[in-house]
Amino acid sequence: MYRRVKELGVVSEGILIDQIDPSSDRAVFRQIADQLRQAIENGRLREGEKLPSEAELIEHYGVARMTVRQAIQELRNEGLAVAEHGRGVFVRRRPPVKRLASDRFARRHRKDGKAAFLAESEAVGAKPQVDHIAISEMQPPQEISERLRIAPDTTVVARSRRYLRDGHPVELATSYIPVEIARGTQIMEPNSGPGGIYARIEDQGHTLERFVEDVSTRMPTREEAKLLNLSAGTPVFRLIRTAYDLEGMAVEVCDTIMSGDAFLLSYELPAH
Repeated sequence: MYRRVKELGVVSEGILIDQIDPSSDRAVFRQIADQLRQAIENGRLREGEKLPSEAELIEHYGVARMTVRQAIQELRNEGLAVAEHGRGVFVRRRPPVKRLASDRFARRHRKDGKAAFLAESEAVGAKPQVDHIAISEMQPPQEISERLRIAPDTTVVARSRRYLRDGHPVELATSYIPVEIARGTQIMEPNSGPGGIYARIEDQGHTLERFVEDVSTRMPTREEAKLLNLSAGTPVFRLIRTAYDLEGMAVEVCDTIMSGDAFLLSYELPAH
C-alpha cells in the first residue's frame, strides 16, 4: 500500500515527506513521531486509516526497528493511534466533539422531556444511549456529603450510569440525591422518565435555581479506561456538579468522568 518513491523521499501519496535531520538535537524517534503526527493533524492520514508498517518506516527513514517502535509508541501514548492485534496501527477514530455548553441544563429542555445528555447529543446530530445503570442507597464519600451539606453517616440515593454517543462510550456519571427527595420516585428506577432526574427533583417541589461545577483533569483509573474504551495516553475530565434549589438547598451532586477527547468545555460568561 505504501510505495517507496526514492527521488521524492516519500511514503505513498505524500504521507511522509521530510527525512530525518541528523544535525537536530531532537531524538530521531521523536522526529519520526512529529512527522506522523503532522500527517494525522493535516488529514493526510485520516481517522481509521492504517499507518505505514514498521518495515516501510524503517526503509523510508533508514533507522532501526526499535526507533520506529518508539515513534509509534509516542503516538499511542498521546492517544492519536491504536494498535489492533494482527492488523497494524491505525489513526484513532474520535467521536464527534460535544460542546459542553452553559445552557445544557436549561429548563426548556426538561419541559421538552429531554435530559441534558439527550439534548446535547441531538444538537450535534448524534444518537444517545445510556447503559450500566445502577441504583442503590448508601453513605456517600466525604467529599459528596460535604457538598450536600449532610452528616457523613447520612444515607443518600446513588444513581450511576454510562453515556454513549453513536455507540462510543464518552462519560461515566454518579448522582447522589438525598433520600427524602429520591425515594418513591422514578429516580429509583432505571428509566427516570421525561426530562431525567432533574425533572423528577422539580416534581418533588425543588425548583432548580443554579448549578456549581468544578472541573479538573487527570489520567483515568484502569476501570475508567476500560469502561470508556480509552487508548493509552488519553486523559479524562472530572466534573463535579452541585445542583441547588430556590431555597439554597443542595439537592444533587453529580460526579462525572468524561473522555478527554470527546468534549469541549464551552461556557458563556457575563461581563458584568
